[in-house]
Amino acid sequence: MSTLSQRIAITSSRPLSLIGATFSLLALGRSRQALADLDDRALEDIGVTEAQARREAARPVWDVPSNWLK
Repeated sequence: MSTLSQRIAITSSRPLSLIGATFSLLALGRSRQALADLDDRALEDIGVTEAQARREAARPVWDVPSNWLK
């Protein structure tokens, strides 16, 4: 997961450009895929169950966190 791209998307008070929004969605897709690839030990380390990880990884890329829409 790209923490920098997520931090920029979350803390930005101005609207993202089309290119910025595209890169944010691509980063979100990569982080969801990385979450899906974690083994049980890694999921336990971050405090996420396998069911939660599967549910989050299955969300479509356009289903962004609600704080991105504010």
